[in-house]
Amino acid sequence: MARKLQKFIILFDNPNLLYFPGHFISGRVIVELEEDTSVLGVYFHVVGEGVVRVSDRRQQTYTDKENYIDFRMRLLGEPDERFPMESEDASESRGQGPILLSPGIHSFPFKLGLPLGLPSTFLGKHGWVQYYCKAALREPNGLTHKNQQVFIVMNPIDLNLEPSILAQPFHCEIEHMLGMTCMTQGPVSCRVRLDRGGYVPGETISIWARVHNQSRVTIKKTRACLTETIQYISKNKVVQTETRELSSVSRGKIKSNDTDDWKYEQLYVPPLPPTNLRGCHLIRIQYDVFFIIEPNNLEKDIKLQLPIMMATYPYRNTDGTLKKKKGAQYPSNLPIFRPWLEEKTFE
Repeated sequence: MARKLQKFIILFDNPNLLYFPGHFISGRVIVELEEDTSVLGVYFHVVGEGVVRVSDRRQQTYTDKENYIDFRMRLLGEPDERFPMESEDASESRGQGPILLSPGIHSFPFKLGLPLGLPSTFLGKHGWVQYYCKAALREPNGLTHKNQQVFIVMNPIDLNLEPSILAQPFHCEIEHMLGMTCMTQGPVSCRVRLDRGGYVPGETISIWARVHNQSRVTIKKTRACLTETIQYISKNKVVQTETRELSSVSRGKIKSNDTDDWKYEQLYVPPLPPTNLRGCHLIRIQYDVFFIIEPNNLEKDIKLQLPIMMATYPYRNTDGTLKKKKGAQYPSNLPIFRPWLEEKTFE
């Protein structure tokens, strides 16, 4: 049928291919024929799946997979006709014979509702959550023509529906002794506060901090950074963890017996893909603000970790209007890919 079949495509009614859990996806499978053609059927398959594939330095590979959608329908064909997605053999079908399609364009509509609670589309270095439709046109001679179309699912996180504690300031403090046990250089104390615990892309994280250097060592600098940590899980075991820095802000040195105050320095949250993977058991994403003290000697950096939530929809006022954060620049569109995946990981 190669010459007879002029076109075999999947067209969605929504041209941007973005859908939310609970919404309907609809469209048409278009078949364009040059002449009379016999077919056994046209089949449609909607798939949503999470996959992890990690290879370690010993060349051992860890894989896992889970399904979120596996829905099949016949757009043309007898009710007892088998789906051809896994098998190309037409001899086993029990249909009542081929169907003759006339020359021209044939349109086969589809419509189905997406389940609630689907994880968002995610494309990572060692795994993904992906949604797509497959169409198959089957000939009596056993030949099956196939096509595939990816679509995007976004399950948004609304800060207004999350625990109210996320709207409150978030504190962390530490006291650290510099030097070896037998050659202590004295303590460094640090208190850090974020203006709240939940943010959306385009906002800024306000940081207040006080670093009191009571040691005999000069602190080279202090800095705060926003990080994204992705964990890949196979057979209920974390097999790969990657942490990357997304943005940072820093201040200069602190001499011995001196104090430095951060007075609401601003840490920018860049545009990020939707990160709600609730319902996915193979990939986890976490966001943290690290406050880092770098001593001016061979000591390791002192790090304070403050986990935060990254959401999709910002806080609103009681009348429903946007409670715009000072300095916020909300992006009109969120990216799908993470260009920083190939960058050096945060340590």
